[in-house]
Amino acid sequence: MGNSTDPLPTTLPTPTSDPGRAGLAALLAHPSRALIALDFDGTLAPIVPDPEKARPHPDALPALTALAPKVAAVAVITGRPAGTAVKYGGFADVPGLEHLVVLGHYGAERWDAVSGKVTAPDPHPGIATVRAELPGLLDASGAAQGTWTEDKGHALAVHTRRAADPQGAFDALRAPLTDLATRNGLIVEPGRMVLELRPPGMDKGVALLDYVRDLGVESVLYAGDDLGDLPAYAAVDELRSDGTPGLLVCSGSEEVIELSEKADVVVDGPAGVVRLLQAIAAQAG
Repeated sequence: MGNSTDPLPTTLPTPTSDPGRAGLAALLAHPSRALIALDFDGTLAPIVPDPEKARPHPDALPALTALAPKVAAVAVITGRPAGTAVKYGGFADVPGLEHLVVLGHYGAERWDAVSGKVTAPDPHPGIATVRAELPGLLDASGAAQGTWTEDKGHALAVHTRRAADPQGAFDALRAPLTDLATRNGLIVEPGRMVLELRPPGMDKGVALLDYVRDLGVESVLYAGDDLGDLPAYAAVDELRSDGTPGLLVCSGSEEVIELSEKADVVVDGPAGVVRLLQAIAAQAG
């Protein structure tokens, strides 16, 4: 893991695809017309056993503040509540990040640094029912010791990373949680040792496309690490097919290979993401 005394890198990785190379070239040629969009957990912040202790890589904020003034916008797109991501990320009142946007709950919530306020819809009615039924379902399913539930307000996430057999606990709960979600008009979003029950109709791809179109940017970089980032990858592919250059970055993980197989650039976790942002900031015009 790097620290703030490391020299800024100036060498950028070469994307593995023609669309990726075009995306990076467009970003560097006209950074003021580019959007930098990033997942939080696993991308800016290392994955930790207790999600409440997740914090960005120590060089993440300096890298973002160096890059943000050179690009059209920086957005953090996360499954967390927007306010939680802002708190854990330390994004509020940071010089250089005055126009940062955090799109929380997969885009259902939005925090703007310029106002410091979160806008959000009312919770889906199925959330309250699932919240009430979930403890009994976990007991009836014999949920492994160490399994625990995170209440996100607009969603509920069941974590298995602390169990003795995290993957086994994950696999055992997937079907009953999917049934519970379906009965209440929700969906299950699988992730890195977590199953999240949330409303349908909003994902990181929808959030990214909506934000790109609102801004009217001419290129986009998206970096993520987990299955919930695949819709954002698909959104970048859609933008590229429509003529908007884009670069797909994977914050590498041995737990999830689906992103690395689709990415133009694979970096070594949050530390690698930071180095990439630093290099782009150094080379952006």
